[in-house]
Amino acid sequence: MNTIRKMKKNAKALSPVVASIILIAVTVAVSIAVAAWMGALVVGNMNTEEVKITNVEFAADGTAVLTVKNTGSTTVILSDVYIGTAPATSADLPLTLAANGVDSVTVAAPTGGFASGQAYQFKVVSSKGNPFVYTATAPL
Repeated sequence: MNTIRKMKKNAKALSPVVASIILIAVTVAVSIAVAAWMGALVVGNMNTEEVKITNVEFAADGTAVLTVKNTGSTTVILSDVYIGTAPATSADLPLTLAANGVDSVTVAAPTGGFASGQAYQFKVVSSKGNPFVYTATAPL
């Protein structure tokens, strides 16, 4: 019986150094798991649609030629075009733009044509429903 008391009296917990090392190891393991999870989320969202209308040229025949560039990382299909909030007509749509591709879309003028000095908002919409907007002013 006396021997058991001596063993209990001499029993020690983990040393502070060992406890600190275990805590650091657990923290590093959890950090690695969170980083891997976040990395998987980011990689899944890498294929983004991003189109920029870089220029609008107003032609004498009453049309406007939009220069569009796909600056995203995936192919984009442009399906609709608007002038302001009104749908516009274009024989070029649907238009498939590869990543980093550049092309043009010819848009018919609204009824009455483009008024000189008037600002117009052009919007192209992808097949996924993402709008890309540009404002240009008709020349004087």
